[in-house]
Amino acid sequence: MTPTPDHSSADDSSPRMNRRGILRLAGIGAASAGLVGVAACSSAEPTGTAAPSGRAAATRAPSGDPTSAPATLPRPDTSLPAGDTSRGADNFYISERLDARAVTFRNQFGDRVSGNLFVPDDMNRGTRNPAIVVSHPMGAVKEQSANLYAQKLAEQGFVTLSIDLPYWGASEGETRNLVAPDNYAEGFNASVDYLRTLDYVDRERIGALGICGSGSWVISAAKIDPRIKAVGTVSMYDMGAANRFGLGHSVTLAQRRQMLDQAAAQRDAEFAGADLEYTSGTVHELTASSTPVEREFYDFYRTRRGAFTPDGATPRTTTHPTLTSNPRFLNYFPLEEIETISPRPMMIVTGENAHSREFAEDAYRRAAEPKELVLVPGAGHVDLYDRVELIPFDRLAAFYRRMAR
Repeated sequence: MTPTPDHSSADDSSPRMNRRGILRLAGIGAASAGLVGVAACSSAEPTGTAAPSGRAAATRAPSGDPTSAPATLPRPDTSLPAGDTSRGADNFYISERLDARAVTFRNQFGDRVSGNLFVPDDMNRGTRNPAIVVSHPMGAVKEQSANLYAQKLAEQGFVTLSIDLPYWGASEGETRNLVAPDNYAEGFNASVDYLRTLDYVDRERIGALGICGSGSWVISAAKIDPRIKAVGTVSMYDMGAANRFGLGHSVTLAQRRQMLDQAAAQRDAEFAGADLEYTSGTVHELTASSTPVEREFYDFYRTRRGAFTPDGATPRTTTHPTLTSNPRFLNYFPLEEIETISPRPMMIVTGENAHSREFAEDAYRRAAEPKELVLVPGAGHVDLYDRVELIPFDRLAAFYRRMAR
């Protein structure tokens, strides 16, 4: 795999943000309503009928047209403050024991999903091997936490694939930074499609791992896709509950209605040509009044410890979903019928001190056996993004090795 040289912050002058290229962050929305850290119809044609005149008839599903090239993995941005790199923080880890490929493939929405495929150098590609799909925290990209997990697990004998969710990073999808939970879950399902085409992957031993918000998407994906044989989450957020109620149920119904009113008004404005607005995500500077959760996310996303700006974005847009799409989270219930994933196993990993622990414990309570709750002593939510001295990689690897053959 090829590392990139040290880089400086991306130029703020070339955003991929809106019709006019102007960024505005909403003054209210999820963050100010107490939802800190979440960064952080047309009618269908009947089957078998011809397409109307003037529209191309689709006789088969669109080809995935996968692509593959050598992966270039980033180094930390040395122009930024160092951040707290204690306890082995190593988000930009690059393994010397893996073959890394930058791959793309299409999902069922027709968008191209971008990922990094990691294969151990000493893996026998003449046999079928277990595989794991890994995706990043909400508002992040695969270069933040997902690549680290994918590489560490690949070093233990798995084929791994870290992906950018649609609308984020190098994956396709417009508008950028859109909130679309169903499409996010489809990122996992499409990844399974792709992995099952590789002749050195065991089609019946593919697991999935979601970090932070992706803990929600992986559960949604697994509920409807029995090809996912084992489900893991780390520092999971229930993105629906987090936006409906806030951490510790701190958001009132009146605050929620205020957020919805603002988003609705902004939809009218944007339809008429106004600038796109963003909400929640990670703050860009700390003040005396910054909360512990804001400080925790800032130390990862705004320092060289974990900051990364993908092509086409700017540092000012990273982690921030669009304001008008954020209310979709209020209609999102990933833990409903989580028990139907059984008898496929689940492992739910959370930190002893994680502000998100409530979501992990709720998921564990609702899930059916076999299930396992792993409480990491002394760890906070973001600690499990990159602090390799705390992350239980060995335990995760043992869990995925038990996938039913």
